[in-house]
Amino acid sequence: MNGTQSSNCFDPTAIKVGYTVTYFLLLVVSLAGNILVGIIVFKTKRMRKPINFFIVNMAISDLLFPIFLFTPKLMVLLNNGPWIISGVVGQMSCKLRHFLTDVSSFVSIQSLILIAVDRFGAVMFPLRSPLIGSKLCRLFILGTWIVAMAIQSPFLFAQKLVDNKERVRCVLRWEETFGNSSSFEIYALAVIILMFCLPLVLITLLYLSILLKLKTQAIPGEGSDNAREQREKRERNVLKMSIAILTVFTICWLPHNIYWFIDLFPPEKIVLTSCSFRHFGSIAFLLGSANCAINPCVCFIFSENYRRGLKNLFCCATTSQA
Repeated sequence: MNGTQSSNCFDPTAIKVGYTVTYFLLLVVSLAGNILVGIIVFKTKRMRKPINFFIVNMAISDLLFPIFLFTPKLMVLLNNGPWIISGVVGQMSCKLRHFLTDVSSFVSIQSLILIAVDRFGAVMFPLRSPLIGSKLCRLFILGTWIVAMAIQSPFLFAQKLVDNKERVRCVLRWEETFGNSSSFEIYALAVIILMFCLPLVLITLLYLSILLKLKTQAIPGEGSDNAREQREKRERNVLKMSIAILTVFTICWLPHNIYWFIDLFPPEKIVLTSCSFRHFGSIAFLLGSANCAINPCVCFIFSENYRRGLKNLFCCATTSQA
């Protein structure tokens, strides 16, 4: 299927309605879910632990998607394509949209590393002080944002609003900004490796070590068998939620990273303008975007503490209204 045929890949009406409904649902669920996660942690004293602060850090970063991606996407869809805002404000929104949405995913993957390290310390060294204390927790959270923004900073310069008379578009002008000697392919490949592949390998190794420890050895130092069992149960429950969040992140973002890699280094047999590849790219991006709405749902499904916090939150709201 060639490039001329690819223009007819999608039914304009069907794709517009489908994307509009999907992005609206993601907007509502991600806003409500991530805000609730943050409120529950900060209202519940016993949940103010590093692992929950890392989850809140993910929730805050996930809020960037509905604000800077879903809302503009809906505006563009409802306006039949062109970028709605022009001028200085349009330039800023164009740059921030791509910059902050990628910062969000970079903050998330770093938060997943910190969650894995925290769980590793809690299970492997239960009698020692936590590997990540409250002070280090704040520094690491700040660090996730600094690193993510530093890696993504080139897009603040290369992403530009272009008016070609027919329509205003937000496009990437990498070579125009940094010159022909600066290869976007090398930069993008480095980002895929550093912000996706290597973190997933590291996190997988940490969780495999934890699972092996839990399987082969009881946690020492408890006063009774019952106390030990309760602690082991808590650790396993937290571990289940942590692994579930990691699994969802991987499932959501792996197709997008595969698509990005193929787009950068296309094999001879794949036609980048073909309908099948365009369909794959659209679905992969939508799946990655959905991660911000799925994360809070995972917390409520796998964690009794989050479910109890949600119940208490609504009970308090009902009581105050009564």
